[in-house]
Amino acid sequence: MIEYRIRPLRPQAHLFEVTLTVANPMPEGQAFSMPAWIPGSYMIRDFARHLVHVEASSQGETLPVAKVDKQTWQLPPCEGPVQIHYHVYAWDLSVRGAHLDTTHGYFNGTCVFLAPMGHEDQPCEVEIEAPEGHAYAGWQVATGLQRLSGSELDFGRFRADNYDALIDHPVEMGPFDYASFDACGVQHWVVLAGRHHADMARLCRDLKPICEHHIRMFGEPAPMDRYVFMTLVTGNGYGGLEHRNSTSLMCARDDLPKRTDDPAKVREGYRNYLGLCSHEYFHTWNVKRIKPAAFTPFDLSQEVHTELLWAFEGITSYYDDLSLTRTGRISPQSYLELLGQTMTRVYRGQGRHRQTVTESSFDAWTRFYKQDENAPNAIVSYYTKGSLVALALDLTLRNLTGEKKSLDDLMRLLWERYGKTGEGVPEQGIQPLAEDIAGCDMSGFFEQALYSTEDLPLSEMLAERGVELHWRSAAGHGDNGGKLGKDGIPNLGVRLSADPLGARIAVAFEQGAAMAAGLSAGDIIIAVDGLQATAANIDNLLANFLPGETVELHAFRRDELMTFQVKVSPSEPSTAYLTIAKGGLTEKGKAWLHVSEK
Repeated sequence: MIEYRIRPLRPQAHLFEVTLTVANPMPEGQAFSMPAWIPGSYMIRDFARHLVHVEASSQGETLPVAKVDKQTWQLPPCEGPVQIHYHVYAWDLSVRGAHLDTTHGYFNGTCVFLAPMGHEDQPCEVEIEAPEGHAYAGWQVATGLQRLSGSELDFGRFRADNYDALIDHPVEMGPFDYASFDACGVQHWVVLAGRHHADMARLCRDLKPICEHHIRMFGEPAPMDRYVFMTLVTGNGYGGLEHRNSTSLMCARDDLPKRTDDPAKVREGYRNYLGLCSHEYFHTWNVKRIKPAAFTPFDLSQEVHTELLWAFEGITSYYDDLSLTRTGRISPQSYLELLGQTMTRVYRGQGRHRQTVTESSFDAWTRFYKQDENAPNAIVSYYTKGSLVALALDLTLRNLTGEKKSLDDLMRLLWERYGKTGEGVPEQGIQPLAEDIAGCDMSGFFEQALYSTEDLPLSEMLAERGVELHWRSAAGHGDNGGKLGKDGIPNLGVRLSADPLGARIAVAFEQGAAMAAGLSAGDIIIAVDGLQATAANIDNLLANFLPGETVELHAFRRDELMTFQVKVSPSEPSTAYLTIAKGGLTEKGKAWLHVSEK
């Protein structure tokens, strides 16, 4: 048994105190290591850099601690149990880090728990203690870890089967609100930390059918006996990270349902939050249990490459919003709006012509997670492009089998073959299963979808289901697509952000007027035709000009004022929106969305 003890040492200094005890250290001397990355977020984060100090002892005697590399420490051989004691600086307000202050505490095991090398397969127990002081008397604990002492939400002792399981159960502590619901016999907890005015009853009502959809799609019973949605509510946060029986989420206050909302409507922010919950919950199967062979087991000391992230993130991204309409949380047209936004994100950049979705998966560590201002011109997202591949694969399987089989069946087959057995999915393992379902060769589809940069024939696929795909130019720099909008409006072909001086160019698209005129990412536009420009008013200023006319722009590049003559024109027609055809969804369309048109 490996024992851990963790407590908030000084919340105002953002320090956790951790003690790790190994009863039977390795004969050659016990080594300890800290993960370099966290599963689900494919970037080297070097969590060891947050350890403030490390000391060790055995039976009351201090032991020397030798640092072997950036994330590994070595103790000398000794008899009897060893303890290693250290502090962790926790000031990363994200779903993948650790954060501690006087309002709450949160941590992922990868950020705070050293691994006792050679003992990673042993069971672990962890004592989670409350911070000292009356100010923290009302703090509680939420986690998916198996509880050994205390009542639900109490501090106390918890258990994990091994180190891998230990670090897959994040912990939230503080004065949070909570509610629960049952889905297919599994108790689900909803935890909201941070100030909010959420309608938690509605949140539970809306999450319940989404969870039931995912469980029933893969087949009952669910692979967990309880589940925890942990959300940190902030002013403008957004993000999520999957775990085996929980998820860590961040959202903006306004994204949560309010008691004053119309119960018959779903606001855009709330729609996005439900999609985020759906996405992370789907991961309970797809990537937490069905996972690439390269991740079986995880090597958390270095990058682990796979070409399959398009499937584990892309397919999950496809089902996250699709399940919202399948369960009646949103209308089919609302779902098509979301699909149009996804298509816009893929088609607006030239990166889709320069990187395949499998290359995007492989290069996640160095390109997707380390994007610069040129990313839309150079790379494609395995999330968004992967979700379009999943859409095409779903509709193709439906067509090949006369609507008898679909991507749902492929996911169930992956679950039976790999998820339930714990065997990793081979790099080329998805195509053969798809062909088993289709009953024919699908090499042409997979070659185009995965290994080429050709655009998928989505327009034709959707048309036969009663859905029309339309393209238009962007109506402004903040136009995300998905809806009908004004076409032919002069556009610079940039992505802008607010700056005290004016409008800062965050991205200059290759086909855009700004790049053609010599403007670059990082430039701050301060005037359009002699009038002060901001990110808020620049679209209105440009609307005074006809396509093809030349307008003078002033901008700062570093500390130099520059003048540009820009020939304004509508952007490329890469903004997508979808509508249901006048004749309505076809029978194929109704089967796809699991709805009956009203």
